[in-house]
Amino acid sequence: MSTGGAPPAPFIFLIAGEPSGDAIGAALIAALRERVGDGLRIAGIGGEQMTAEGLPSLVPLSDLAIGGVVEVLPRAPRILRHVRETVAAIRATRPEAVVTIDSSGFTWRIAERLRRQGVGTPLIHYVAPMVWAWRAGRARRIARWYNHLLTLLPFEPPYFEREGLAASFVGHPVLDSGAERGDAARFRGDFGIASDELVLSVLPGSRPGEVRRLLPVFGDALRRLKSEIGPFRVALPTVATVAEIVARGVAEWPGRPIVVRGTAAKYDAFAASRAALAASGTVALELALAGVPMAVAYRLNPLTEMLLDRILKVRQVNLVNLLIGRVVVPEHLRRDCAPAPLAASLKRLIGDEAVRSAQLAAYSEAVAQLRAPGGRSPSRAAADQILAVLAAQPKESLI
Repeated sequence: MSTGGAPPAPFIFLIAGEPSGDAIGAALIAALRERVGDGLRIAGIGGEQMTAEGLPSLVPLSDLAIGGVVEVLPRAPRILRHVRETVAAIRATRPEAVVTIDSSGFTWRIAERLRRQGVGTPLIHYVAPMVWAWRAGRARRIARWYNHLLTLLPFEPPYFEREGLAASFVGHPVLDSGAERGDAARFRGDFGIASDELVLSVLPGSRPGEVRRLLPVFGDALRRLKSEIGPFRVALPTVATVAEIVARGVAEWPGRPIVVRGTAAKYDAFAASRAALAASGTVALELALAGVPMAVAYRLNPLTEMLLDRILKVRQVNLVNLLIGRVVVPEHLRRDCAPAPLAASLKRLIGDEAVRSAQLAAYSEAVAQLRAPGGRSPSRAAADQILAVLAAQPKESLI
C-alpha cells in the first residue's frame, strides 16, 4: 500500500538488438534513473554499455547484431527463439512499459507477438524506421502495435502521426555521446604516437558480416594510400561484438593498427585523427560531432544490394548529407566501395584544406538540426516522454 510521497520508480523492460542501440539504451537508462531515482528497475536485452548501467541481458548481443536480408536467413531460427524467450520473459516479469530500441527485425516481432497475445503493456519504440527512405508501409505496421514512437530526426513524426501513432522528436542521442570531448594528447601518449605523426581512424562496423566484408577493402585502400602519402598510424575503435574479428583482420595492415574498445578511447582516437574512413552508420554523426573529416563506405551481400536498389527512395545514406540536402561527405557504396576510390577520398581529406573546411561547415549545419526543442539532452527528452506515457496509461491496460 502506498504511504504517500513520490510514486514508486517504474519497472521498464528495454530491448536493444545491436551496438548502436546499446549506446542509446545506456544513455536512456541513466536519464531515467536521474529522473526517478535509484529505485528504477530494469530488465531486457542489451550490450556492454547497457550492462554497465545495471541491465542483465537475457541474450548475447552478438546473436542479434546481423545486417542484411540474406545475412539474417541462416540465423533466423536462433533469432526467433530469442523472440519467443523475450516475450515469455515480459509476460512473466510484468513490466510497466516495454521500450524497444531500433533493430526492427527483432524488436517488432516481439511487439507484434505481445499484442497478438493480448498484452496491454505500453509499448514504446525508440528510433523511427526510415520510412522516408524505403518501405513506407512500415509506418502503418508499427502503428498497429506501439503506443508511442520516439524519433531522432525532426522531419520524421508526421510520417507516423498520419497513421495514428503518436510520435515525438527527442533529438539525436549522438548529442549526448561526448564525441567532441576526446583527448588527442592522451591517445598519443597512451600509444607512443609523436605529436607530428599522422593518425587515421578506421571504423569497419559493429556487425560481424559487415566487418568481414569491409576489412579487406579498407586494408587494401590503406596500402594504396601509404604508397602515395607515406607512413601513418591507424586507430580502430571497435565493440565487443566484433573485436576479435577486427584484431585478426588488421594484423597485416599498414599503420601498425591500434585496436581500442570503449567510448572514451574511441573519442580520444577521433581527437587525434586527421581523417576517418567509416562504415556507413551512426558513427558518422559521432565523427561529425568530433569534427573529423570522413569518407563513408558500405557493402552488403550482392543479393541484398540488388533488393535495396529496387526499393530505396534516397540516393544518399550519410545523415550529414541527408540533413543538409547536398553531398559533402563522400559515400562509397556497392561497387564504389573499392580500394582506389577510398584511398583517393582519404588523400583529399588529409591534404585538401578546402575539402576539409567544407565538411566541417556541413557538420555544424547538420548537428544544429539534431537538437530537440527546449534544450534538453536527447536521452532526458526520451526519458521524460516515456514517463509521460506511463503516467497517462490506465492501470487496467497493463499485463
